[in-house]
Amino acid sequence: MSSKGNKLDLNNLKLSLMNRHNGKLKMAAIFALLVSTVTFNLGFANETDKEKFAKIYHVYVANTYVGAVADEATINEVVQQKELEASEQYENLAIDASADLTIIPEQVFKVEANEEQTLRDLQEALTVQAQAYSLQVGETVVASLKDKAEFEAVIDGLKLQYVTQKQLNELENNSTNESLPELKKDETRLIDVDLSAPITGQEMLAKPAEIVSVQQAVQLLQTGSQQQETYTVKAGDVLGSIAKAHHLTTAQLLSLNPSLTADSVLQIDQQLNVTVEKPFVTVKAIYEKKKDEEIDFAKIVEEDETMLKGEKVVKQEGSKGKKEVSYLITEENGVRTERVQSAENVLVEPENRVVVVGTKVIPSIGTGTFAWPAFGGYISSNMGHRWGRYHYGIDIARPSNYTIKASDNGVVKTAGTHSTYGNYVVIDHNNGFETLYAHLSRIDVSVGQVLEQGSALGQMGSTGRSTGTHLHFEIHKDGAEVNPLSYLN
Repeated sequence: MSSKGNKLDLNNLKLSLMNRHNGKLKMAAIFALLVSTVTFNLGFANETDKEKFAKIYHVYVANTYVGAVADEATINEVVQQKELEASEQYENLAIDASADLTIIPEQVFKVEANEEQTLRDLQEALTVQAQAYSLQVGETVVASLKDKAEFEAVIDGLKLQYVTQKQLNELENNSTNESLPELKKDETRLIDVDLSAPITGQEMLAKPAEIVSVQQAVQLLQTGSQQQETYTVKAGDVLGSIAKAHHLTTAQLLSLNPSLTADSVLQIDQQLNVTVEKPFVTVKAIYEKKKDEEIDFAKIVEEDETMLKGEKVVKQEGSKGKKEVSYLITEENGVRTERVQSAENVLVEPENRVVVVGTKVIPSIGTGTFAWPAFGGYISSNMGHRWGRYHYGIDIARPSNYTIKASDNGVVKTAGTHSTYGNYVVIDHNNGFETLYAHLSRIDVSVGQVLEQGSALGQMGSTGRSTGTHLHFEIHKDGAEVNPLSYLN
């Protein structure tokens, strides 16, 4: 047979990808099959010889060539076995082992394939995946969930960390009502709950081990981590050192461990939560609250020139009012961030407290207000026990000048000498009070003399039982010594 005149045609045959395992085994390649058609010399033969072709199947996993087999069914068996093993390990997941598998058939004159080795390599190369639903915050894929129902359960589960199921149900029911019933006293109603960032999702394929539960996804959204980091207390640890070592404040550490207080005594081997929370999203809840509040009364002072200065009479006691107030309260992750008054209704008006005070000044009668009896100076000794005896007044030393002044209006009751007080003066203020001035170097007033507040009565000295120049000052009320510091203005 002569080959002269034989004609070679290249026909590009595009093979559609076939699905042999429940619609999964995909034929994803286009190959060229070279077909040689030999035209025989009609002088030598009257019939056309047709060549007999065999078929093999080339196997690829994720664009990596694995090998070839003669029987496509063996590939199907390996895939099914891989899926069966994964299904036993990951229950309730739709397992797929053929997502990255490509099979390309080829017609050959002779089958040459190490089928056994190819199937072993295929078992190793196949990657198991499962139908899943993504959980995405903004542009970030946070986790993979089993399906859309669990995705929706995560959204509700996150909200339920900060509001109750009853509140969510009422919120949903209220959203369908055109008008809401009026709030009762001390009643609180959830009027909105929202997330700080949108959470979206879509169907996807994921490794079964990467698919998380609803509870894990909720914790991940809250804290930025699925696992809670703990610290085991060691000898010498204190709250502050543990917090600092984990980049927390003591307040944050206490917040993460509600059973602890600032005074808690740590126990060796005690487990503490030190998870630094970086939430992907926060829950913002808005409540409406109505409550009754008191309205405080104003305090009015009226002057009466016919009454002595220091006298006062309550003309009207005063009473608090009452109002009904509505607030909009905003909480973020359970922490109040804002409270705004939205409405107010006065139920009872308050009554002012009115006090009438006297302004009439009579020099012989004290005003009830005591002025500092010296020109500056400081307290060198307070009232109380001192040197084995009781000190009934205060000592004032180092004034800017030594003139002693009457602390209030009154009449000089005593002006003389005493073994302990030295030169001293007593003023009767004719209102139950008396003042005493001791250790004077000179007395400039006499008994019966009327003194106005601030008028000079003598000079500071060191007479009597004294260790240096100073003024010993006492205030007596109804005959008993009282602490001058409680009355001096």
